[in-house]
Amino acid sequence: MEEGRVRLGIVGTGKLGTIHTRLAAGLTDAELVGVYDVDREKAIEQARAHRVRPFDSLEELIGEVDGCVIVTPTSTHLDVARQALAAGVDCFIEKPVAGSIAEAEELLRIASGTNRIVQVGHVERFNPAFLAAENRPNPLFIEAHRLARFTPRATDVAVVFDLMIHDIDLVLTMLPGEDPVEIRASGVSILSDEIDIANARIEFPGGCVANLTASRISRSPMRKMRVFGDRSYISWDFAEPSVEIFSVASDPAHGGTSIPDVDPEVLRSMLGEIDAGTRELAISYQRPPIPEINPIGRELELFVESIRTRTPPPVTLEEGVRAVRLAEEIVSQILNRRTSV
Repeated sequence: MEEGRVRLGIVGTGKLGTIHTRLAAGLTDAELVGVYDVDREKAIEQARAHRVRPFDSLEELIGEVDGCVIVTPTSTHLDVARQALAAGVDCFIEKPVAGSIAEAEELLRIASGTNRIVQVGHVERFNPAFLAAENRPNPLFIEAHRLARFTPRATDVAVVFDLMIHDIDLVLTMLPGEDPVEIRASGVSILSDEIDIANARIEFPGGCVANLTASRISRSPMRKMRVFGDRSYISWDFAEPSVEIFSVASDPAHGGTSIPDVDPEVLRSMLGEIDAGTRELAISYQRPPIPEINPIGRELELFVESIRTRTPPPVTLEEGVRAVRLAEEIVSQILNRRTSV
C-alpha cells in the first residue's frame, strides 16, 4: 500500500459504534473519513462530533475508504461485508462475525475469493488483564462467568452470541487446533424471545473442560475467568481489570518459591490454610502489572497496521467463524434439551 494514512469509515453508529468512531478519529496512522447509519440523524450527530462526513448510503462510504469498521446489528454483518469486499475494501467486523454458522461460512467463502483483510472484533483478546498474563498454563479446567444488566440492545441474538462469545473465543485461543468432543448446555429465556441465561460444559480432546456461564439479567455485572493448569491457576477479572497467578511446588528446595512480598494472613485469606496440609508447599504468587491499553483502540490500531502492511490481522475471519460454530452448537444443545424435556 502507498504511503499515507489509511482511510477508515464507520458503518453503524449505535452505542458501540460511537465508541469505535471516537477511537478511530484519534488514530495516528488513519484518517476517519466518515460514518454511515440507516438512522440518518445518528450518523449526522456522530459526524458533527468528529468533524467528518455523514454518508447518505453505504455505497458512497465504501467508495471513499480503504477499510470499513462494521458495527451494525449481527444480522446485517454478512450483507454489509459482502458489499465492502466486492468493492475491494478491507473489513473490521464486530463480534460475533455472523449470527449463524451458515452466514459465517458464506462470509468466509466470499472473503476467500478476494485479497482483502478481514478482522473480527473479539475485543477481550486485547483486554489489558489478558495481555498481562503472557505465560499461561496448559489449561485443564476453565471456568468463566459473564453477567450483565438487561438492555434491549442485542436481544436479536441469544446471550451465547451476545456475551458468552467473548469467553468462547478466549477458550479457543488458549486451545488452538482443538475442537470440542462433547458439549452439554442449558439455558432459559426470561425477558426476550431469545436465550437470556446459558451455561455450557465443553470438553476438548486434550482433556480440558470449560464451564461457561453467561447472563444478561443480572443485578451485578461480572466478567471473570479462572484457568487451572497442573498445580497452577490464573484468575482474571476483565472488568477491573486485574490478574492473579498462583503456582504450587511440593518441595520448596526444588523449584518452589515463597512470597516475600505478600503477608501470610493475606495469602491465607486467598487460598485458605495452605500451611496446614500434610505436605510442605511453596506458593508462588504473581500480580502482573496491567498495561494501559484501550482494548477497542488497540484492535483498531492493529486493523490499520494489517491494512498498511497487508499482513494477517490479529483475529482472523477463520477464528471468528470457529467461535460462531461453537456458539451455534451450544444454542442447538439448549434448544434440543428444551424440546426433549
